Amino acid sequence: MIKSVGQSISAAIEATRLREGTKTRASSASSSTTASSSASSATPASRMAAEGAPVDMDRIAAIKAAIASGNYPVNPSAIAERMVALDLPVAG
Repeated sequence: MIKSVGQSISAAIEATRLREGTKTRASSASSSTTASSSASSATPASRMAAEGAPVDMDRIAAIKAAIASGNYPVNPSAIAERMVALDLPVAG
């Protein structure tokens, strides 16, 4: 099932809230020595995975406002081109 834009945005906001809550609980529960030793042993990729995707809440709010007011621009040709580009293998 394909999620609507509103559902995707809501899911991203909820994930951000959960992630921020987890960070707060984790930082208050661990000691500074444990945090420094785990930070030095963690790879950059694992730290990025633990932090999750960056979410620009201001941009999300602006898009939601544009959608609600009916001023969100949609270019069907650009969407179709990108969908086809994702599905077709690159000839080499």
